[in-house]
Amino acid sequence: MQVALYARVSTSQQEKTDTIESQLAALQAYVAAYDHTVLPEHVFLDNGVSGSRLDRPALDRLRDQARLGDFEAVILLSPDRLARSYPHQWLLLEEFKKYSCRVIFMENPFGDAPHGQLLAQMQGMMAEYERSQIADRTRRGRLHKVRKAEFLPWAYRAYGYRYLPKHAGLPPRVEIHPDQAEVVRDMFR
Repeated sequence: MQVALYARVSTSQQEKTDTIESQLAALQAYVAAYDHTVLPEHVFLDNGVSGSRLDRPALDRLRDQARLGDFEAVILLSPDRLARSYPHQWLLLEEFKKYSCRVIFMENPFGDAPHGQLLAQMQGMMAEYERSQIADRTRRGRLHKVRKAEFLPWAYRAYGYRYLPKHAGLPPRVEIHPDQAEVVRDMFR
């Protein structure tokens, strides 16, 4: 059977620690064990892209090629690699079904049987719950660090200020940039 492979990691940290390569190795071992065929152009990898989004470069290409009938199935490690939102998973699974393209999750031993579909749905809902838990813990941790003056959540540079990262035992801080501050004062006046 001609198949495609899809793997995804959410963060640049995961990207740096080669977790997408470990997913790819597991997928390729599965392909070899079941005597499937995968062409190099049918390997789709989204590095450092959140599963909460539907607009992912490799996923977009995968969907386009599935629509064209370039392969019979797509193989993924688990439902949370496809999407972290259950409605997104459902949408994608229905789309692949419409294109007569099976979706095979390696971590779902029951396959397309009704209890396998139930397990995949449950995994999808758990992935969505896990994503919300991660976001809540991250928010809580950052807030705690802000209160202790250990983290400054500046997502962008602010004109008139200079961000100084943690260095030599000193916490990160923001200093007024004298020249730029004068321009800001002039504009304010």
